[in-house]
Amino acid sequence: MTEFLQSAQGIFTNLLAFAFALGVIIAVHEWGHLVVAKLFDVRVTAFSLGFGPRLWGFRRGETDYRLSLVPLGGYVKLGGEQPDEVTGDPREFLSKPRWQRVLVYLAGPAMNVVLAILLIAIVFMVGTSLPNLDVPPVVGGVAQGSSAAAAGVEPGDRIVRVGDDDVDTWDSASLYLMMAPERAVPLVLERDGRRVETVVTPERIPGESIGDLAGIRPKLHPAVTSVDQDSPAAAAGLRSGDELWAMDGRPVISDRAFVEYVTARAGQEIELEVVRDGKPVTTVVVPAEVGGAGRIGIGIGTFQRYGFLQAFVQSARYNWRLVEQTFAVLGKIFTRDVAAKDALAGPIEIAAYSGDAARVGFFYLLHLMGFISISIAIVNLLPIPILDGGQVVILLVESTMRRDLSLRIKEMVAQVGFVLIMLLMLTVIYFDLSKNLPGLIPG
Repeated sequence: MTEFLQSAQGIFTNLLAFAFALGVIIAVHEWGHLVVAKLFDVRVTAFSLGFGPRLWGFRRGETDYRLSLVPLGGYVKLGGEQPDEVTGDPREFLSKPRWQRVLVYLAGPAMNVVLAILLIAIVFMVGTSLPNLDVPPVVGGVAQGSSAAAAGVEPGDRIVRVGDDDVDTWDSASLYLMMAPERAVPLVLERDGRRVETVVTPERIPGESIGDLAGIRPKLHPAVTSVDQDSPAAAAGLRSGDELWAMDGRPVISDRAFVEYVTARAGQEIELEVVRDGKPVTTVVVPAEVGGAGRIGIGIGTFQRYGFLQAFVQSARYNWRLVEQTFAVLGKIFTRDVAAKDALAGPIEIAAYSGDAARVGFFYLLHLMGFISISIAIVNLLPIPILDGGQVVILLVESTMRRDLSLRIKEMVAQVGFVLIMLLMLTVIYFDLSKNLPGLIPG
């Protein structure tokens, strides 16, 4: 009974977090269409979150704002948007110049980009363990018993090539490894001025569709990522973001070395030197004995915090890197370097990710929302009919031809686009089920 209640609570949390995340993202997307349409004096008859039958709403002016039954999307209904709806009213959508219609279509994805930058900037201002884009691809540590350890990878090695790709940042190196679970990946390393070639095989992270980087960790300075309440660390005044520089006068060379030092000194005073906001701070902590080992109650990892303006600059860079990585992954799917099943996530997996992020903390959910928002912007800009990008392509073609395409051609294009979108949705849902119900759905 307890397991059933815990499972039900987990599902409820997933659905609630998913509804919140997707609701905000869809509302912002459709709001972009709405605002620009009204800016150009286009008649807007409906603004809907969800598809299908109307559940609830209100009318303001000529626009019906509504919640609809199926919560996987939304739409803005524009007066005279379809050729068979044209009456000659100058406020109808098809009566407007093509450049205005292009901007109306682009406004939704543009607002998703703005939302993604805003959300990630908030996360950066609060403080985060997201990867630093400027971190070089230098190995800082290798997990014992890992594929990288067996392949002879050593701390200090610089990764110069992963698979067929040259890399210059840790971010680009880790992406390839994450997207190749249980697959042999050739590495080219630079060690003491010479090239070393080897092969690693990232293991699939339990419950995930990504690899574990084959046990390779970046060379980053350890920092406090969280502090437990009423812990020795809290009593010593440690804070999230403190960089761990020295323990009893010895430099902290890795998170593992720090943990081993603390574990062996339960009940003993340890003088810690940390750097906080660029200034050195010294404090004393006494590890509590837990199960015969010393514990001070902190999380250790990489931690970054930026000021207001720098947070937005770093967020823009981070989102641009997400765009580059998305197209890189799509390219690898087509070349079969990455399995589509591992790279694509549908509503079931996104709901699970949302619930996991919400359980860890609200700002983790904001980070996930930023990632989903920029992903939705990318998908909507793809040149697929019925999507915003496809509509823009049609308008550009008509502008080049200096005449409208026939109604029959537009209907055929729309039908093709609808079929493609439905096939994509069915595919990602199938992938979701095969990953979450492997005994019932073949992978």
